[in-house]
Amino acid sequence: MRIDVFFSDRVGIAQEVLAELARRSFNVTAVEVDPPHIFIEAPELDERSFNALREHLFLLRGVLSVEPVGMLPGAQRRLYLDALLASQPDPVFAIDEAGRVVIANGAASAACRLAEGSLIGTSIQGLIGKPDLLRDLAAADYHLPACEVVISGEPFLLETMPLHETGGRVAGAVLTLHAPSRMGERMSALQNYDAGGFDAILGTSPEIEQLKQRAARMAMVDAPLLITGETGTGKELLAHACHASSSRRSQPFFALNCAALPENLAESELFGYSAGAFTGGLRGGKPGLLELADGGTVFLDEIGEMSPYLQAKLLRFLNDGSFRRVGGEREVRMNVRIISATHRSLEAMASSGHFREDLLFRLNVLNLQVPPLRERPGDILPLAHAFLARACAQAARPPMRLSQSACAAMLDNPWAGNVRQLQNVIFRTVTMTERSIIQAEDLELAQVTTPAQSGEVLTLEQAVADFEKELLQRLYKEFPSSRRLAKRLGTSHSAIANRLRRYGID
Repeated sequence: MRIDVFFSDRVGIAQEVLAELARRSFNVTAVEVDPPHIFIEAPELDERSFNALREHLFLLRGVLSVEPVGMLPGAQRRLYLDALLASQPDPVFAIDEAGRVVIANGAASAACRLAEGSLIGTSIQGLIGKPDLLRDLAAADYHLPACEVVISGEPFLLETMPLHETGGRVAGAVLTLHAPSRMGERMSALQNYDAGGFDAILGTSPEIEQLKQRAARMAMVDAPLLITGETGTGKELLAHACHASSSRRSQPFFALNCAALPENLAESELFGYSAGAFTGGLRGGKPGLLELADGGTVFLDEIGEMSPYLQAKLLRFLNDGSFRRVGGEREVRMNVRIISATHRSLEAMASSGHFREDLLFRLNVLNLQVPPLRERPGDILPLAHAFLARACAQAARPPMRLSQSACAAMLDNPWAGNVRQLQNVIFRTVTMTERSIIQAEDLELAQVTTPAQSGEVLTLEQAVADFEKELLQRLYKEFPSSRRLAKRLGTSHSAIANRLRRYGID
């Protein structure tokens, strides 16, 4: 039984309490004195003998109560501390001022590849591959800036927290190690907390439904995926959805826009860099996205803009999963799925020598083509209404709606910038318009120029589609039915009906 003796503090009372138990020949296995409490563990003490003991303890001057307890506070703290350390996925060490390990959790044992008992008393300097670690700890009062260290050949980010005695003297430190993959999980969770699956891809047209069905099948195949489509069609959203529906869904997802960074920065972002690789870098080096996303997915947007040097380095990674950090000598091997995207024709770039053909073959194992918005006109108004509700909420505006003329104007617009342009037009309109019903002139669509209007060279398919749409819009006013228009153009009724639906001509 374990008991709590609550007393009015005075000199010698603890000795008198323990003497009373000794007089009855009770074996005391643990005592914790924390005035005004004495906690005692006596295994032989049962309920009957406890009642007799309590009567005699009350005869001692200052004893106020004697009650049984389930666990001694110190033992309870140790139990919870052990559970807390065991639950930590990151390696944690507590060291004394001489650098010897006093406490280590299971993750630390796994990282060092030693049994927990073997770690106790071991010098931390011998475990962590960082020269002069103990000297640096002592010089910094055991509070070092975050730096990279190596344990058993694996890199970790080291954080230190000094431990102080009551008087302020440093008695050691707690060292926490963060694996790149664990850091990647946290960063990915922060960056992608609102990223959804295929439900986040708006649209109900046959084209978008077919795309989602095809993508759902490809998401489960653990192979490189290439997503092609014009700018603004939502290629990154589709990549997010494929990751969320894959077997890697619980692992990190990171994106890198290859067109947004110069070659040296893109290389360090993707592959990381070692200590001293270049001036201005972190002192201990930095893991790249491939290390942070170990077990997960990396999305490379605008892959067609990647430099030839990085193309070669990426090809090496796709071949065997290994690479070297910038300025590093050690081979790093990671398990990452690559999803890439481009609005350019990689086949044409490969033919002209601007993109490696062997890299194209490795990236294009699976392929998804995202249709432009003009080829799925049935999605224009549903997307517009969804964006309108979202924009009103963001701008703290009362609900607004689109007039018939605004709907007609949007259906008639070519949307060269696709879904992104539609979203921007709606948001701008909500921000600048005072009335609750949006008219066609509020959309300011006249300011948007198509590639044909700007003189940009088009693909043959796009040029034909633009000419076909313009012809149908002009003739439909004179022959306002699909059958009459089909007869005028000398083709079938179903062919004209399909084209009218495709271009949103009603």
